[in-house]
Amino acid sequence: MEFLAMAAETPLARALITSSTLYLLVNAAHILGIGMLFGGILALDLRLLGLAPVVPLAAIAPYLSRLAGAGVLLAILTGLCLFSVRPLEYARNPAFLAKLGFVALGLLNVAAVHFNSGWRAVLSGDAPTAALRISAVFSIMIWISAVIAGRWIGFL
Repeated sequence: MEFLAMAAETPLARALITSSTLYLLVNAAHILGIGMLFGGILALDLRLLGLAPVVPLAAIAPYLSRLAGAGVLLAILTGLCLFSVRPLEYARNPAFLAKLGFVALGLLNVAAVHFNSGWRAVLSGDAPTAALRISAVFSIMIWISAVIAGRWIGFL
């Protein structure tokens, strides 16, 4: 836990603690990242499940996937900054730990989908496989759970 206490003493953490404007901007960027991630993932998962069948999946899947990828990078980078402000408190917060678990699960699901032949087939214009549709359902449940756990952090 000593290394966590040191995180709160970094110049970045000190700047976030002393500047409410900087903290506000980083927090807003974190929310933007979550919105990009969840918006891209949700739209892609719903399309994989058959919503809006007139929209070509092969055309939107790469874009939505990259949008979600940019969102997750922004959310992780800003999340680390926000974590540095109170690392010991967050490390003991069950909602924060649940959020990390759901994010890890979500990222594992993304990796499983993207390294699957069904994903490559979708990008070539084929219909989603049953396995891909099941992954889409899990993805929606996992990312909604991560968002709920993230909101829960402030209440514990």
